[in-house]
Amino acid sequence: MNNSQKSDTEEYRALQILDELSNNNSLTQRELSKRLGIALGLVNSYIKNLIKKGYITVKSIPPKRYVYYLTPKGFTEKTRLTYRLLQDYTRIYREARANLKKLFQEIQSEGTRRVVFAGADEVAEIAYITLQETKLELVGVMDDSQIGKEFFAFKVHPLKNLLQTEYDVVIIASYLKRGQLYEALKELGIEEKKIKSIFVQ
Repeated sequence: MNNSQKSDTEEYRALQILDELSNNNSLTQRELSKRLGIALGLVNSYIKNLIKKGYITVKSIPPKRYVYYLTPKGFTEKTRLTYRLLQDYTRIYREARANLKKLFQEIQSEGTRRVVFAGADEVAEIAYITLQETKLELVGVMDDSQIGKEFFAFKVHPLKNLLQTEYDVVIIASYLKRGQLYEALKELGIEEKKIKSIFVQ
């Protein structure tokens, strides 16, 4: 993961945590971990960082519970991050739509018929909409952090299910997790030539 990608991910996670706590300040770190689909240790690390920056204050309440409050500085940061990420998503949407059209045309001309999406976030939704304009068939959606969730007419499965799926190409359909998904696919033994992405890893 390069520095720019790491920064994007960290800002996105910070916004998610600030947003969750602004709606419910009595959420535990374990509940946040479950809601956001990230490790408990990472949630702890993000919260410590947000407290250190003065975006959150913490109050202890019995028995052994904590309440997190956004400071005025924290609400300002939440607004800033929301605005910045909306700008980013507008840019990403335009780029993704154009690049996906090109990628789908290329792989279709090579004889590809069945594709799988690795990733089930906003980029995957753009990919699904763009796929409807082609003759390609989506045969599965895999994402270890979204297992069991609904994605249009599909249920999201773990990445390891690729090993029992008949497909021609895996499309990395995520922006924030593109590097992580690429490494996970390589670890599963998926051939590099079968992995396609519209973003630089």
